[in-house]
Amino acid sequence: MLQNLHMHSAFCDGNSTPEEIVRIAIERGFDSLGFSSHAPTPFGTSCEMRDSDAYVAEIMRLKELYAGRLEIFLGAELDYFSAEFAKKYSFDYTLGGVHMALTDEGEFVEFDHSAKMSEEYITRALRGDGERFAELYYRTMADMPNKISADVVAHFDLVSKFSEKRPDLFNANGKRYRTAALEALHAVRERMEVFEINTGAVARGHRSTPYPAPFLLSEMRALNCKLIISSDCHDPAFIDCHFKEAKEYIKAAGFDTVYHLSASGFVGEKI
Repeated sequence: MLQNLHMHSAFCDGNSTPEEIVRIAIERGFDSLGFSSHAPTPFGTSCEMRDSDAYVAEIMRLKELYAGRLEIFLGAELDYFSAEFAKKYSFDYTLGGVHMALTDEGEFVEFDHSAKMSEEYITRALRGDGERFAELYYRTMADMPNKISADVVAHFDLVSKFSEKRPDLFNANGKRYRTAALEALHAVRERMEVFEINTGAVARGHRSTPYPAPFLLSEMRALNCKLIISSDCHDPAFIDCHFKEAKEYIKAAGFDTVYHLSASGFVGEKI
């Protein structure tokens, strides 16, 4: 089963129309595809979908048009701050994640814009303490299931997007970082069981391995988490980026099953 549930189109910050993506998915041999445009937040960031009614209508049109050739799911990527939007439509599934947060002082911080922007937030809003930046992310992630109801945890350790090439931002191998990450994982796992293996940062050249990091995968295995593989695709050229390698990556962590969304829910497939 070849499926990608983390797809962004021109309705948010992707570079292609949904139908262009569908055609490429069919060419690549996909069985099913899920669209997950970024849900609006009160902050109005540039990545958010601009016309949600038109987005929903278009995906529903494509569902009918391509029935029998490609199974299409209507989804959305919810942010910690997207609770109100989640109530607006009947989605087939939703991704839940953290892209931004507010410090204790009420300052706005983003985690996946760029390495330069992360450095600026650390300097300006977090007193130069990179570990505090990571701790803020994981504290927000730990609270995410209390704010939104989602089916899949998206890019659990997104805060590490730039840390491989910019290890000066914070120590992703240090005790403070790992403690915060593991505490958040246990908190999220109490409410959610499906996590994504996300190859998006590999496609963009920021990382050599997918999210999440091996130490988190090991703990996810101990917690009986279910995994899906997705590419967080903004360019359909990368619709199946690093999928084969991702399967080997999770097998090395002790997983023998990957999950896919079906009309009856998530089903497992041995790898």
